[in-house]
Amino acid sequence: MKALSNITVLDLTHVLAGPYGAMLLADLGARTIKIEPPGGDLTRNLLANDPKHSHNGMGAYSLVLNRNKESICIDLKKKEGISLFYDLVAKADVIFDNFSAGVTKRLKIDYSHLSAINSRIITCSVTGFGHTGPGCDRTAFDLVVQAGGGGMSITGTDDSSPVRAGIPIGDIGGGLLGAIGVLAALHAREQTGRGQHVDIAMLDGQISFLNYMAGMFLLSGEGPGALGNQHFLHVPYNAYSTKTRHIIIAIITDESWSSLVKVLGEQRLENPDFSGQPGRWKHREFIDKVICENLLTDTCENWMEKFKMARIPHGPVNDLSHALSDEQILFRNMVVEVRHPDGGIIRMPGNPIKLSDTHEETFSSPPLCGQHTDAILTELLNLSAEQLAKLRTSQAIS
Repeated sequence: MKALSNITVLDLTHVLAGPYGAMLLADLGARTIKIEPPGGDLTRNLLANDPKHSHNGMGAYSLVLNRNKESICIDLKKKEGISLFYDLVAKADVIFDNFSAGVTKRLKIDYSHLSAINSRIITCSVTGFGHTGPGCDRTAFDLVVQAGGGGMSITGTDDSSPVRAGIPIGDIGGGLLGAIGVLAALHAREQTGRGQHVDIAMLDGQISFLNYMAGMFLLSGEGPGALGNQHFLHVPYNAYSTKTRHIIIAIITDESWSSLVKVLGEQRLENPDFSGQPGRWKHREFIDKVICENLLTDTCENWMEKFKMARIPHGPVNDLSHALSDEQILFRNMVVEVRHPDGGIIRMPGNPIKLSDTHEETFSSPPLCGQHTDAILTELLNLSAEQLAKLRTSQAIS
């Protein structure tokens, strides 16, 4: 059994932010029906013809983001298509989209229209800037909100050259917050009997992710600037070269510092001034220089063994090959095998949400475009073969 097995989601999303949020709900068991326009959503074309990053004509985006979903093709711009969609809304619990602000209202698929059909419906929209405010109609992509949210100003090593996070945290953050918002609305519905609209702005997420750093700035008026891998408080806290891979050391407590000094056996670090955080911060450049010199004498793997024995906070800087073959990651089923509907097995990241009871880990194939159109309309709406044929003739479905 999966936690959300009694929930039906109509997934109107495309590209990354929305599909990721809907994927999390699908992984948790929600029946997630991807409603695509004729020809499929934009994501289906991404990398679809790239020989390295596709399988049987389906690119990496679609392969990963559409697992555990079904697909139905409906043209919402046709009268018969929108009527069909409304019939599905009456049977659903959640509508998830990431259209630009104003699109759902223009198509008459926003909360005000849909709640008149189903008072228990929950709508979730993930946009760049939200559905309210003077800038809500601005166009946004991941890089835009990473920049606008302030995170790029504290990323990298040089204040004059802002750097985005390698992971698309604007998109991923928006999808994650969308899924959380839906879960909160579902819980509230159990108490009120009513649905509601969940309005997620990717930019809001970036501000929230600043967390204590925003708190510090709002207290002092001073930002930390771009510190690279260093911390604005703790020393040593950085990535260091070894004979093989880079390794990070993250010293927070004085006890960990003492353990590090013993493992390194470096007399230059046996300075009473370094025993507390203020002294280490004052002499951070010297400390980093000495640690760099020492770590270059051995491999990352050997240092990891020594640091593990001494309980020193550390870790390798993994490339994707090392990360996706790490024994801890594999043990927790964070790399899974999913079958392609046309055959073959694809490996992809697993479900990061681990529940002790309702945690059935199964992954169905990402659907072909419109693969489940007839089955869904027959099951949920009891349409006959003749009715389906008529809808197909009118091009309301495909």
